[in-house]
Amino acid sequence: MSASGAGPGPGGWRKSRRSNPSGNCVEVALLAGEPGPAVAVRDSVRPDGPVLVFRPAALAAALAGPAGRLS
Repeated sequence: MSASGAGPGPGGWRKSRRSNPSGNCVEVALLAGEPGPAVAVRDSVRPDGPVLVFRPAALAAALAGPAGRLS
């Protein structure tokens, strides 16, 4: 699901400390709501741009595929 302007929870947007200065980074935020929690993902260079919203299980599955091919 995609939504512009999705607001993060109390922890705000987070970016990895391992991010490089070239700006090829994403930020994540935990969203509270119904029917349960979700994770928002956005491009750190475009904080006002689109936000992708995933349920935790869907995000884990999306990350597991590429991780297995790159190891």
